[in-house]
Amino acid sequence: MSGIEAGSAARLSRRGLLYALPAAGFAGPALAFAAGLGRDPNLLPSSLVGRPVPSFSLPPVRGRRLGLSSADLAGSVSLVNVFASWCVACRAEHPPLMGLAAEKSEPIHGIDYKDAAEDAQRWLDSLGDPYTRTGADLDGRVAIDWGVYGVPETYVVSPAGRIALRHVGPLTAQDIAQTLLPLVNRLRVEAQGGQP
Repeated sequence: MSGIEAGSAARLSRRGLLYALPAAGFAGPALAFAAGLGRDPNLLPSSLVGRPVPSFSLPPVRGRRLGLSSADLAGSVSLVNVFASWCVACRAEHPPLMGLAAEKSEPIHGIDYKDAAEDAQRWLDSLGDPYTRTGADLDGRVAIDWGVYGVPETYVVSPAGRIALRHVGPLTAQDIAQTLLPLVNRLRVEAQGGQP
């Protein structure tokens, strides 16, 4: 092979590499995106599912008597809803939460995320308070420990104080009926020594 032919071959090889690198860089994210299309975005995995609730203690939201701590979540199945008065999606999920609270089937606890004290109080006073206990997470540190990256998020906690489910986004009546309540009932039966 002459020097001219070798130089042409090297240029072609480099040119092919220049086309192949961007194509390969695009293929990885495209495959990841395609794999995620079939998943329910509201049921995001959490490294805390199956693990004990993070240790925390929050003072009550203004106008409420009971704050919330990790010790309050042991002994019975409970729901923990992370919300904020400034959250538009939280307003959408509030009526289904009020309906669930009216059934008095399991305690619903709230973590008020990065909210002004007077705004949280006004929110619960005007829209209704579905929570048994409501902790004020003013700086958001407790929510970070729970793995929250946006509100609303809801967790199902087992009687052993372990996180059984993380639901991201506003709860609907369908979410409650088809996902949360069946899990709550199964956890109750298991806690009483029965089979699910």
